[in-house]
Amino acid sequence: MQRCLTLTFARHSRLLLRHKPASVHCQQSAAMSALLINQPKYSWLKELGLSEDNPGVYNGSWGGSGEVITSYCPANNEPIARVTQATMAEYEETVQKTREAWKMWADIPAPKRGEIVRQIGDALRKKINVLGSLVSLEMGKIYVEGVGEVQEYVDVCDYAVGLSRMIGGPMLPSERPGHALIEQWNPVGLVGIITAFNFPVAVYGWNNAIALTCGNVCLWKGAPTTPLTSVAVSKIVAEVLERNNLPGAICSMACGGADIGTAMAKDERVDLVSFTGSTHVGKMVAMMVQDRFGRKLLELGGNNAIIVFEDADLSLVVPSAVFASVGTAGQRCTTTRRLMLHESLHDAVVERVAKAYKQVRIGDPWDPTTLYGPLHTKQAVDQYLAAIEQAKQQGGTVVCGGKVMDRPGNYVEPTIITGLAHDAAIVHTETFVPILYVLKFNTEEEAFAWNNEVQQGLSSSIFTKDMGRVFRWLGPKGSDCGIVNVNIPTSGAEIGGAFGGEKHTGGGRESGSDSWKQYMRRSTCTINYSKDLPLAQGIKFE
Repeated sequence: MQRCLTLTFARHSRLLLRHKPASVHCQQSAAMSALLINQPKYSWLKELGLSEDNPGVYNGSWGGSGEVITSYCPANNEPIARVTQATMAEYEETVQKTREAWKMWADIPAPKRGEIVRQIGDALRKKINVLGSLVSLEMGKIYVEGVGEVQEYVDVCDYAVGLSRMIGGPMLPSERPGHALIEQWNPVGLVGIITAFNFPVAVYGWNNAIALTCGNVCLWKGAPTTPLTSVAVSKIVAEVLERNNLPGAICSMACGGADIGTAMAKDERVDLVSFTGSTHVGKMVAMMVQDRFGRKLLELGGNNAIIVFEDADLSLVVPSAVFASVGTAGQRCTTTRRLMLHESLHDAVVERVAKAYKQVRIGDPWDPTTLYGPLHTKQAVDQYLAAIEQAKQQGGTVVCGGKVMDRPGNYVEPTIITGLAHDAAIVHTETFVPILYVLKFNTEEEAFAWNNEVQQGLSSSIFTKDMGRVFRWLGPKGSDCGIVNVNIPTSGAEIGGAFGGEKHTGGGRESGSDSWKQYMRRSTCTINYSKDLPLAQGIKFE
């Protein structure tokens, strides 16, 4: 996960108090006027209920007395506004209130819970453009992607409404006369949701909408670098709950850093921890949750590949490769990082993709014509440069890009590197930046093996017209990923299917299909409605 660019004001203020009050006032006024939220161009932020200083805790009431952090805009590195994070005491209070709220929420029939989720979706629809603008401003992704991310939350709400009248287990045939064998599904209780900077709305939405419908309550810790988005979304959800006279703590929030995340992972009162982020941090979370035999849902890294065979339709290949590698400036977990080309068309495809890269419109992410924005943090820029240097040392050639752009913000050139071995160390490393490694292969077996040899197993795609190859790709000796595509990019998944991956990607599944089962516990129930007591397997115990 990216480290947060923060500015701590509490300690700074104590130092200022040693000087003259007039000096303090002048410096504080200057700091406030420098915030983007106070500039007319960004006055729309106040439509989301945001201000210069925002409380970072919600549990039915708003608060926060911990570290004060400043959120920065990646496009210019200027401060947007401030958020006060949770203290450990406030975390404790929030967990208690959230668990208390569950007692009421679990008693509400599932279709009635679905109605509340429907209202949350409608409330998001009304704010979709302004909330999408905030995602663009604070995370750095282009405006249409920011709006699209909010749309994902809306879509999952719609999906969850239908689910509220469908979830349940089967009645199974019993071998004993006068007996019924049924599956009963119940909510796990409190779902802790820890989300990453790159999808600060959608990932919470996937978890929140399904978890609520299943009868759970939620405690959300968003990424430390996108706290304003967490606050804005929580305000929208809180208004719906309060309007229906429900405890706001049903959807609680605690902004914070590793201290809050660690507390959630170790806390036995958090019945399920859903973590989205890096494999490195996810492994630590998994071990802490497992240490208490808790439940976990992990959505971690991806080192995703597109494989292009000699019979591929290149009119599909080129835009797919560009979108999947350049979209969100390479900061999606489903970003294409490896492009495997059959040797017969390698040079032609590289030339066409490089040409398309040079036509990508780079600019301010909230400009509707922009296709490519900044990286999220300055640390990401450093990682970009380090990866390019490693690739060169390992035999790679930079065909396109490779430099930091001379403009405000965290902008780097989208980059294509050829000539590396399929098992080069840098190729097997997921670097969360827009670098595409192009590999040359000869046979189908070789390509499939290269796809599967990396540690992660999130998304994959082949481009071919050979139906036999398609079904070999989908079969047991094909891709080992959780998302296995044909003739489309690795990114841009729909909400109706289960989203997630295998191996070091974590094994979790969110959103559609039967992902709801991860938020519930299953009981097998045998009911004797006869006057006899026959035993299973024909056992006699008389």
